[in-house]
Amino acid sequence: MDYIKLGNSDIEVSRFCLGCMSFGDPASKMHDWTLNPEQSETIIKHALDLGINFIDTANTYSSGTSEEYVGRAIKRNIARDKVILATKVYFNEGHLSKTAIEREIEGSLRRLGTDYVDLYIIHRFDYSTPIEETMAALHHLVQSGKVRALGASAMYGYQFYNMQLVAKQNGWTPFVSMQNHYNLLYREDERELIPVCKQFNVSLTPYSPLAAGRLSRLEWQTNTLRSKTDKTAVAKYDSTQQIDMNIVKRVNEIAQKYAVTMTQVALAWQFAKGVASPIIGATKTLYLDDAVGALKLSLTKDDIAYLEELYLPHRIVGAL
Repeated sequence: MDYIKLGNSDIEVSRFCLGCMSFGDPASKMHDWTLNPEQSETIIKHALDLGINFIDTANTYSSGTSEEYVGRAIKRNIARDKVILATKVYFNEGHLSKTAIEREIEGSLRRLGTDYVDLYIIHRFDYSTPIEETMAALHHLVQSGKVRALGASAMYGYQFYNMQLVAKQNGWTPFVSMQNHYNLLYREDERELIPVCKQFNVSLTPYSPLAAGRLSRLEWQTNTLRSKTDKTAVAKYDSTQQIDMNIVKRVNEIAQKYAVTMTQVALAWQFAKGVASPIIGATKTLYLDDAVGALKLSLTKDDIAYLEELYLPHRIVGAL
C-alpha cells in the first residue's frame, strides 16, 4: 500500500479510503443492501490487512448504525492511533449551524466509541447558515481536540473558495480534503471545483470513483440487491446511460490491452488525474483486492486521452 499526506496537514492516509455507506442496519431504511455488524467487520478487517488505514463514514449513514459498526470493528482490530477515521455532518437538523455541529460531533464520537475523529467533513454546503458561523464552529472543534483536520464534500467551486477564504481571513482552520463526485462518467468538477482545490493544496478523495459499479463491468446493471434497489445510483447515472456506455466500452478496451480489470483502469485514471485517495465502498473482500491492484497500473497520456475523449457535459449531481 502507498500513502499520501492530506493537503497541508500531517495526516498520512492510504491511497484508498474504505467507504462505509455499505455498513449499517437495513431497518434504518436508508439502503436495503447494507451489511450487518459481522459482515462489516470482515470488510474492515480485510481493508486493514491490505494496509488501508483511511475509513470514511457519516452521522446519517443508516441512521448512525454505520458509525456504530465502524467503531466496534476498529476497537476489535486496530489501535485507534493507527487508523484515520473520517465522518460527516450536514444531513441533520440545523445542517451546519453552530448548534448542529456541536451536537452532531458528540453523537458521532459516542457512536464511534472514540474521543476524536481525524477528519471531520461537511457533507454539503449550507445555504441557511452564515459561512462565518460554520467555520468558527469547525475551528473550535479542532482547537478542542475533538477533530484533527477538516474536509468538505460536494459543492460548487465558488462556495468552497469562499469557505476557505473566510477561514484564512479569520485565522481559522481551513479544509485539507474534498470528497467530491468524480469519475470517468462524471467530470463536471474539472471546470471549477478541482482547480480551486489545487489552488489551496486540498487533497481529492472522490466518492463513487467507479460510478456505482458501472465502470467495473460491461453490463450497466446486475442482478445484485444493490443494483436492483440503489435509487441514488439510478438517479446519478441512468439518464446518461446511452452516451456513457461508450466510455465504459473504452475502459474495457484499455483493461484488455493491459490484461487488468476495468476497476483497475478506472482507478488508475483517478490517480493519473491527481486524486489522493478514492473512496471504495465494498460489500465483498474481493472488491478491495481488485481495487488495490490499480496501484500497479500506470496509464499513458494516450490512454487517458482515449478514455476521456467521448465525455459530454452532464447535469450537476452532488452539489445542491
